[in-house]
Amino acid sequence: MLKTLANKTALVTGGSRGIGRAIAERLAADGATVAMTYSQNRAGAKDAVMAIERAGGSAFALQADLVNAEAIPALFEQLDSELANRKGSTALDIVVNNAGNSGWGGLADATPDNWNTMFAVHARAPFFIVQAALNRLADGGRIINISSAAGARPLQAVPIYSMAKAAINNLTHTLAMELGPRGITVNAVAPGWIRTDMNAAIRENADMVKMIEADTALERFGETSDIAAVVAFLASDEGRWVTAQVIEASGGYKL
Repeated sequence: MLKTLANKTALVTGGSRGIGRAIAERLAADGATVAMTYSQNRAGAKDAVMAIERAGGSAFALQADLVNAEAIPALFEQLDSELANRKGSTALDIVVNNAGNSGWGGLADATPDNWNTMFAVHARAPFFIVQAALNRLADGGRIINISSAAGARPLQAVPIYSMAKAAINNLTHTLAMELGPRGITVNAVAPGWIRTDMNAAIRENADMVKMIEADTALERFGETSDIAAVVAFLASDEGRWVTAQVIEASGGYKL
């Protein structure tokens, strides 16, 4: 594999499992030094770092509970220290806002607490992570937000999640306009149904699987590597002319 991201540094939030881990592994395989955050899954983050290192890449993990806005300044203090030790610089080239939490629960089940928690992780944290990253992010850098197809086509079963992902789509456009003069591209990748542990229960229901696959042009659930490939393109020089876009990577779900 070509090292299209050689000498680059990347921050991937929520990198201990699922889509975030696949993104971290792909960016590292492409040559970037990858910092990944985790909230509680320390073992998963450690395993992801070890997998990257076994494959010849460079990565490290940082704990940060992004429900708490005060965790973000502390995260960047840790990040600066690690990057200075490893690279001799605190510069960042790529920021991937991927961290999330489960969004199941309809209108009748919603509470102010779970509304606040959902928006804290999916909308507030990306905003303030970008704010904190700005004086570290190199001109010509990349910001990639992980959204969802539900941000444009909201699902009745997950109204809060759908709202939060619509917010990250809006933030993507705003940031692209603000940071364009520095050559920084800002895009969102919006997955559809991806095979992760967050939807394992749904995939145990044969009828649900059949219905979802029938509604998908490519007739299958996506893999985490499918999303990581799109992120890798946007992070590379090949994606230099793409900005302010919400790219749905759903295999053609509900066309």
